[in-house]
Amino acid sequence: MPLSRTLGSITVTALSDGEGVFFQPRDEAFPLATAADWQEADRRDPGSVTDDGQWWLSFRSFAIRVDDGPVTLVDAGIGPADAPAASWAPVPGRLPAELAAAGIDPADVDTVVLTHLHSDHIGWAVTGTPGRPYFPNASYLVQRADLDAAGALNPGFPAGLIAPLRAAGQLRVLDGATTLTPAVRLLPTPGHTPGHQSVLVTAADQRLLLTGDLLVHAVQLVDPTLAYAHEEDPETARISRLTALKSLNPTLLATPHLATPFTPLARPRPVPGPGSPR
Repeated sequence: MPLSRTLGSITVTALSDGEGVFFQPRDEAFPLATAADWQEADRRDPGSVTDDGQWWLSFRSFAIRVDDGPVTLVDAGIGPADAPAASWAPVPGRLPAELAAAGIDPADVDTVVLTHLHSDHIGWAVTGTPGRPYFPNASYLVQRADLDAAGALNPGFPAGLIAPLRAAGQLRVLDGATTLTPAVRLLPTPGHTPGHQSVLVTAADQRLLLTGDLLVHAVQLVDPTLAYAHEEDPETARISRLTALKSLNPTLLATPHLATPFTPLARPRPVPGPGSPR
């Protein structure tokens, strides 16, 4: 059964689409991380490192549901065997089975939030030939800045994603922060991609941040200033990460790529200001 967390009447469920060794040594992915950074990261998230020191990467989506109402899905995983991520990720993914185990039919999903348009986050959005939206009743929410940059982010595939969504009337293009419900807000967190967005869920005194790739490894919790080699704009990504962790005061993080999907932050972690040196 997929792992869930409850905030008041809201349930957030982690849906695993796959896992495997990353294609690049982790010290190349985070070239400025120190030995002490890695030691602390491995203590916090031991499932993210193999016995021989490689990065074991999880691929995960999240379902947000209030009581038994419609579902908001955050990201669409690595996808089936012929998905755009097939060249490097462990496809086929298992999201359909995870949804079923969580009692969610694809028709129950009324909103799909794509945090960004990298191939490991859009795999089940559109499937088949010709492509059709996998979630037939959902609006797919994408920031305009990512849509404008889609060709550069994933050469060759944007038409296969965007055109079917447009044809079905299911594409919703956003410009900045968007409130879905009083408890669920989409927040621009650019840098990893130009239009990257994260999702903040608030209930009473709890604040859960679904990070997308705002951070991709626990080493970026150890030192949020650390750049990831595959960020489009590392400085903007650093500022977004620092700002989110400092000003949003999340009590819980929900992450696609850490081995543990939910990371509690009992108190706001003291981090340097956006303009501070490492």
